[in-house]
Amino acid sequence: MKYRILIAITVILTVIASLYFLTLGSFKVGCKDIYQMIFYSKDSIIKVIIFNIRLPRIIMSVLIGMMLASSGVITQTVFKNPLADPYIIGIASSATFGAVLAYILKLSETFYGIFGFICSLIVSFIIFKISTLTSSRNISNLLIVGIAISAFLGAFTSFAIYFIGEDSFKIIMWTMGYLGYSSWKKISILIFPLILSSIYFYIKRYELDALLCGEEEAFAMGIDTKKVKMKLLIVSSMIVGFSVAFTGMIGFVGVIIPHIIRLVVGCPNRKVMPFAMILGGLFLLVSDTVARLILEPTEIPIGVVTAFLGAPFFLFLAFKGRRKI
Repeated sequence: MKYRILIAITVILTVIASLYFLTLGSFKVGCKDIYQMIFYSKDSIIKVIIFNIRLPRIIMSVLIGMMLASSGVITQTVFKNPLADPYIIGIASSATFGAVLAYILKLSETFYGIFGFICSLIVSFIIFKISTLTSSRNISNLLIVGIAISAFLGAFTSFAIYFIGEDSFKIIMWTMGYLGYSSWKKISILIFPLILSSIYFYIKRYELDALLCGEEEAFAMGIDTKKVKMKLLIVSSMIVGFSVAFTGMIGFVGVIIPHIIRLVVGCPNRKVMPFAMILGGLFLLVSDTVARLILEPTEIPIGVVTAFLGAPFFLFLAFKGRRKI
């Protein structure tokens, strides 16, 4: 009962925050203006601002937050590592590289996600293979591999940005995480991988819980752990690839949200996953609004806000784990 109440409260807060954030910005819009726009005005500047700029951005931030939070839950479960996150271990960097490569080849926005997915999938398999060769509790090995891959692919990405030339500032903003280019077209593309991954994670909810018990226990339950982990990584890489392709590198969401949820409802992934998706959407919605308004009319990348909030939390988890060891 408590779990359902928390879910309902989070959903209500997300809806209320979304409606309120529609009124915030350099162009002030009141609740009365929105009411008149819906019921009386067929064509106005307020309608353009709401439906073409603010509403797509709000929906996009919620969708991306849901995708990053769910990917964080999967990554931590597969690698059996509380600090594993697509941003930290290099998966997001590989997706960024793939998206930039698609941009250089002058492909459509759909291929940004496809290239990002392919690159993040390859890197996920590499990291997974390395993690299976070392102790599952050795956090430093996983972080070292992630940092090395991020640095290696970051060098190519930096060269690509330099090669792009006059459009480099736009790409730099994007690599730091930016939702200013949100559109209904991008939302229509993102909905497909989000629905697909949500359905798959729901179907595999009991396997996800079994993986928390360990390899031997899950195998005793009749679960092919390697096969399940590979499929989970494929789906996780897909949503990371599409989210990074359209909004750039937004870090720490996959670390902060799952841990907060586990502190509240415990460890079962069948409870953590849906709650994390909803709270992740709310978290990124608030973060993007802060990034949009804190230095109004100038915007800052949303990745700056999430890093500012996530870095201290990440250090707390690292030192907490070290004390336990």
